[in-house]
Amino acid sequence: MLERLFKLHEHGTNARTELLAGITTFLTMSYIIFVNPQILSTTGMDKGAVFAATCIAAAIGSLMMAFVANYPIGMAPGMGLNAFFAFTVVATLGFTWQQALGAVFISGVIFIVLTVTGVRSWLIAGIAPSLRSAIAAGIGLFLAIIALSSSGIVVASPATLITMGDLHKPAPLLAILGFFIIAILDALKVRGAILLGILIITVLSMVLGINEFHGVFSSPPSLAPTFLQLDILGALHMGFVHVVLVFVLVEVFDATGTLMGVAKRAGLLAEGKNRIGRALLADSTAITAGSLLGTSSTTAYVESASGVQAGGRTGLTALVVGALFLAALFISPLAGSVPAYATAPALLYVAGLMMRELIDVKWDDITEAIPAALTALAMPFTYSIATGLAFGFISYVVLKACTGRIREIHPAAWLIAILFLIRFAFFAA
Repeated sequence: MLERLFKLHEHGTNARTELLAGITTFLTMSYIIFVNPQILSTTGMDKGAVFAATCIAAAIGSLMMAFVANYPIGMAPGMGLNAFFAFTVVATLGFTWQQALGAVFISGVIFIVLTVTGVRSWLIAGIAPSLRSAIAAGIGLFLAIIALSSSGIVVASPATLITMGDLHKPAPLLAILGFFIIAILDALKVRGAILLGILIITVLSMVLGINEFHGVFSSPPSLAPTFLQLDILGALHMGFVHVVLVFVLVEVFDATGTLMGVAKRAGLLAEGKNRIGRALLADSTAITAGSLLGTSSTTAYVESASGVQAGGRTGLTALVVGALFLAALFISPLAGSVPAYATAPALLYVAGLMMRELIDVKWDDITEAIPAALTALAMPFTYSIATGLAFGFISYVVLKACTGRIREIHPAAWLIAILFLIRFAFFAA
């Protein structure tokens, strides 16, 4: 049956290899079941329900990737997208978390339409590579400031806006230790380095008596506090276009780039556009499903490359990932025991990895370098991914147009820049 479903022999693999690849992928991306509830609960969402929604949404996305596209790619709520949901849409723009879920749902539906009609590819082709790299790096910087502040390493200052926190306190010290544990383990090629770092700091905090142990196993927490709690009508607010545009743009770059990159590494791109199209459709549909459950946008995880490295070539790898996320539903007490200073190192380390994208910016071209720099810098300094995107696209169009290089501006870049200008001109921040 497995052979018929996933064509293992055709892809030069077997069930044992796919099983190991699936376990490898799960270990490298399962940190999200601890990090996502920590981030989204800051909006007032029930932490247990978000944990359940995270596991189920990841399972649904991964299973769709397995059976619809037969790709060895795991899916789960995305880093960066969850931060935008919590700290920009809810905390800064003043939406309720129910309205934010409504915006995620609408963006998912739009994403499905863009994928089916081929507009998604048009958008990707229209965005300069320098801006794409800067968006990833800027989201990394945004995650970094969240990690540093939530752990107490950086605190507010009336004189300098931000300053160093009290590093003699347990929380920042444990966060710093956790960061080095993750970095060292990853440098030594230890599978699941981020997950291990989170768990080690959590256990150490319990040993030191500054955190409580709530157990490991229990029945899954109720989804009721978040299931179908999205407010679609409420999302149709004056900031609706602005918010949905950002969700769509970030997901377009994040998921599509990951899918193409991992598929290329697995040698699957040569099999034609139909299969990558099915993968994009599975990704788009999973976003909508996640919003109904009660979590921010799901996306394809770049950590899936670890499973490909271990030999994963088919959807059986993704099936294993999905099954393990469902099994994780039964460790909710452990997830509830993880403090913010244990997940902060994971955020900071992921931020560091995302900064590598800056190497692909065309720094010798001012019309490319300045928009890229503004994109990356504005996200942490304005505490908004949306503002960073706006600064980047508007400056890109202005600089290209005013230096006689208007032909280099793709219609998609014009459209996005105009939408952001309308947002700034007519609506409050």
